[in-house]
Amino acid sequence: MSRDLKNNISAVQSLAPAAQSAAADGAAVDLANFHRAMVVIDAGTATGTTPSFTFEVQESDTATSADFTPVSDADLDGTEPVITTANDAAVYEIGYRGRKRYIRVTIEAASGTTPVLPCSALVLRGSPRVAPK
Repeated sequence: MSRDLKNNISAVQSLAPAAQSAAADGAAVDLANFHRAMVVIDAGTATGTTPSFTFEVQESDTATSADFTPVSDADLDGTEPVITTANDAAVYEIGYRGRKRYIRVTIEAASGTTPVLPCSALVLRGSPRVAPK
């Protein structure tokens, strides 16, 4: 049947799986034709001396990198994680309630000596405007 979950969501990569050690902007994800979105951050084991990484969900009306701004906390369901060795090796889910066409995920190595975090971020787009019957 086409009413299963696979046919009613779409997963798009924003941050490709990589060992992050500096600031990085994820790819813009187009939410056109979808009513809802959720960000899934998959974090591995943080290394380095007292590593700390911050994630941020950003939004924009265009796909131009300079146009992205942080999403207001009121438009998020959940909290953007700050990952350290105390809460690494976990999956974090953040709902997006905003109305912008594009979102992306960014990461920044906030502190530590030679911090490295293997991670990735997906955007799950849901409730398509036109769904299979």
